[in-house]
Amino acid sequence: MARTLLPEAVERYVVTATVRETAVQKQLRDETARLPKGGMQIGADQGALFALLVHATSAVRALEIGTFTGYSALAVAMALPENGRLVACDVSKEWTDVGRRYWELAGVAHKIDLRLAPALDTLAALVASGEAGKFDFAFIDADKPAYDAYYERCLELVRANGLIAIDNVLWSGRVADPAETDESTTALRKLNAKIADDPRVEACLLTVGDGVQLVRKR
Repeated sequence: MARTLLPEAVERYVVTATVRETAVQKQLRDETARLPKGGMQIGADQGALFALLVHATSAVRALEIGTFTGYSALAVAMALPENGRLVACDVSKEWTDVGRRYWELAGVAHKIDLRLAPALDTLAALVASGEAGKFDFAFIDADKPAYDAYYERCLELVRANGLIAIDNVLWSGRVADPAETDESTTALRKLNAKIADDPRVEACLLTVGDGVQLVRKR
């Protein structure tokens, strides 16, 4: 899957001319780009967007479903206040170990609560422990067929006026092609339609990266 629908020259301009990155962020992004599955990493523009949203909403508690090598977690944790906390859900120790090194280098590891388990189990445990309505911001970027289940859990866990950002909702443009009927494309297409008609939220589909659904819980 393409990381963005933008022409390469335009994406390069966005990243190099308009996005501020720390040295640690750039090092992590560069290391991840060299890995076999480096294309799963979010772009610097998305990291900047999430940091802006965290700052603009004065978020203190955040949730992430799908951490990979930790660039999004790093961007969010850097934007959180000193007493902020990000619960990061993933199943891969190998990939998240890459992120841990950079979280330490950036001095934000103490803000990140990494939980290595199936995300739906972690989310259910959070709800069961009384965390519903306690989170300010959530980011979903994991297995696409489970997106609807992640969305529903995030709606439980995020407070009123809290934000949910959902990645890859354009899926390299495949969601707009009726001939594409694989499981992931179908799941994303159904979720986009569901959110558009969901009275519980206000939403806007952004053409950032591979498409980001930005959802405000009413």
